[in-house]
Amino acid sequence: MNSAPDEAVKLETLAVHAGRGIDAASGAVAPSPVLSSTFARAADGSYPQGHIYSRASNPSRAALERCLAALEQGAAATAFPSGSAASMAVFQALDPGDHVVAPGDMYHGTGTQLRELLQRWGLQHSCVDMSDLDAVRAALRPNTRLVWVETPSNPLLKLSDIAAVAELAHGSAALCAVDNTFATPVLQRPLQLGADLVMHSTTKYLGGHSDLLGGAVVARQDDAFFARVRDFQTKAGAAPAPFDCWLLQRSIATLPYRVRAQAATAQTIAEFLFGLPRVAAVHYPGLDTHPNHALARRQMRSGGAMLSFQLRGGRDEALAVAAKVRLFTRATSLGGVESLIEHRSSVEGPHSTTPDNLLRVSVGLEHVDDLIADLRQALD
Repeated sequence: MNSAPDEAVKLETLAVHAGRGIDAASGAVAPSPVLSSTFARAADGSYPQGHIYSRASNPSRAALERCLAALEQGAAATAFPSGSAASMAVFQALDPGDHVVAPGDMYHGTGTQLRELLQRWGLQHSCVDMSDLDAVRAALRPNTRLVWVETPSNPLLKLSDIAAVAELAHGSAALCAVDNTFATPVLQRPLQLGADLVMHSTTKYLGGHSDLLGGAVVARQDDAFFARVRDFQTKAGAAPAPFDCWLLQRSIATLPYRVRAQAATAQTIAEFLFGLPRVAAVHYPGLDTHPNHALARRQMRSGGAMLSFQLRGGRDEALAVAAKVRLFTRATSLGGVESLIEHRSSVEGPHSTTPDNLLRVSVGLEHVDDLIADLRQALD
């Protein structure tokens, strides 16, 4: 399935077939990674296969990009060696003096880029509560060129109304980009809701096994702005390794089933944690007590596989609970088959706005009863 996908084709089918085909030379069903860094020219000096040098393009990367575009139902995609490289390419496709509206609660690496790298370069930004449309509207300026949305947000699991935010952005001649890492195209399709760009840290759910780094940007239209994103990638050297592209596409085949199973377990864990005496708050969009639960039901297919919760005893109690788990792994990152837990504010550093008593949980594919038993003994 190398051509543009039929919209009626289901996600499970796209995950297996998009960007893949039978190898014409060998008849191989499973694709092989193309590890070459350079490609031969024909006698007339042309490149009949379309590839010159792997920093610019590579068959394994091209196959992955077709797959990613199909999953998000976009016009084009480009892959990066990390999620941070992907977000940086979008920001640097803007001009110095442009203004970005970003969430107050977001991945700390994105905030670090805006605050420490891009501000010195001349890019302006404002951080607002993106779940408050009035706050987004008030933050827009004449020079706003991008509204960056992260929904659900990291680590407080706040939701933003993608369709409404995109409408506000477009009314101010700005683009709307959505970090869809937490939800994945399994649970949320931002381009269908009006967003112009979707960004992923493919290290997380799309990779799904904690064994690769990657990022991606998918565009609703293959336009001049997206050409600038691609141009930055090539000229700045932000190209992923062919083997990582191959490994990522191999993992994507099981993405729908992994994410749905993880999300179902996360819902059960959130319900278990809610109301426990030592738990002060549970942040999970699938709970009807979540302030954006109605939006979650409208915009997402489930509450997702990430949650966070706060302990009544403060930082010391949060660290103590994290220290007592046996099945959960105390580690940064998310989206893998193994369940992770971390004290988020100590990872984020001095600029963190995350509550000191908060633990972030990435739910894996272990049995839900075993995960709850582990949390119960840690909280006991």
